[in-house]
Amino acid sequence: MTGTEAREASVLVIGSGMAGLTAAVEALEAGHDVFIVEKEAYLGGRVAGFHKYFPKLCPPACGLEINFRRVKSGHRHLKFFTLAEVESVSGQAGSFNVAIKLNPRFVLADRCTACAQCVPVCPEERSNAFNYGMDKTKAIYLPHEMALPMKYVVDPGTCLGDTCNKCVEVCPTGAIDLHMKPDIINLQVGSIIVATGWQPYDAAKIDILGFGQYGNVINNVMMERLAAPNGPTRGKILRPSDGAPAKRVAFVQCAGSRDVNHLPYCSAICCLSSLKEASYVREQYPDSQVYIFYIDIRASGAYEDFFQRMESDEGIHFIKGKVAKIEDGAEPGDLAVEADDMLAGSKVRVNVDLVVLATGMVPNTGEGRIPGLDLEHDEFGFALESRKTGVHIAGVARRPMDVATTVRDGTGAALKAAQSSASDRATVTAGR
Repeated sequence: MTGTEAREASVLVIGSGMAGLTAAVEALEAGHDVFIVEKEAYLGGRVAGFHKYFPKLCPPACGLEINFRRVKSGHRHLKFFTLAEVESVSGQAGSFNVAIKLNPRFVLADRCTACAQCVPVCPEERSNAFNYGMDKTKAIYLPHEMALPMKYVVDPGTCLGDTCNKCVEVCPTGAIDLHMKPDIINLQVGSIIVATGWQPYDAAKIDILGFGQYGNVINNVMMERLAAPNGPTRGKILRPSDGAPAKRVAFVQCAGSRDVNHLPYCSAICCLSSLKEASYVREQYPDSQVYIFYIDIRASGAYEDFFQRMESDEGIHFIKGKVAKIEDGAEPGDLAVEADDMLAGSKVRVNVDLVVLATGMVPNTGEGRIPGLDLEHDEFGFALESRKTGVHIAGVARRPMDVATTVRDGTGAALKAAQSSASDRATVTAGR
């Protein structure tokens, strides 16, 4: 992008998960110019990695593809920047000045055809962050199979650069430039939507649950990737340690949540997440046995029916009590889960193939993360609606919520932002 472009009323969306995408396309279709800034190499956020999501238990390709089509239909009225981050914000509602840092992809997006000829010749591998480290990609890689943009990217921490250069040599369109540098663009926008999303709580901090100690202890987002057809096991729910079918699975609720030493709050959706993932196991292995260790089950409203269906499944066992410890089980790779069964008034110990920790949602907001916005936060780090007119919060940046609620929240943020930017004109000044 070069030069200066004059635009009508504009909205900047920071983050492109379900909240950000929804806010962006709703503002776009209301007649506003929209800019999306996303730190990852692709749009879609964490939902892109789910196997299914509520309320219809459909794959992410469903909701995301609809939004991707709306993004693409925006043409010149919507621009998105991946591998990008906000450097600074100044000004006020109707005229915010925003500096955006563009980190290099090392692949020219307008030339890359995603032909994949670069992949076989690359000698280096990296841990695949999209699959939470459960497999590897080459140093030049496609973020995932439905990535937008469908363009390759180079991991500069892994790539050998000019000492190798094999990908550059085989690229038929000359798309790979290993010498790309960061760039800065400047936007002037009328309103800003903060939709920076969340990350799972670091389960390694919970000593007694064995995450990072036992290969067969994973968290709930990793379980989504195991069950996903484009995941590290192509949808087979297998033990990471040896690839054996995981037919005995324990779900540990409130892993770090409702705990003053970790996350004092309840993320509200973890119960439903485990119930959903229990259904994955039961559908794939009819002879499986699932154990859900819980404090309380939150499945209100329409989700009560889903809970009752899971509760009536003879292969799913609900145990009310906190897990006291996880240790080696009876056979190599097995895990023994020990807890107090509060309803039975006794200790219970089960031998399982896999343990899934229901870790809470940690907001990606925090003091100083977006310089110049001066966001206020609650005691847990969730962003509060800014006192600065023209700045709005959407999705899990504001509080824990499921996908359906996130979509509604993104729509609400778009309405507020559209009102804030109605009289604004935007300009884009870019260095490239």
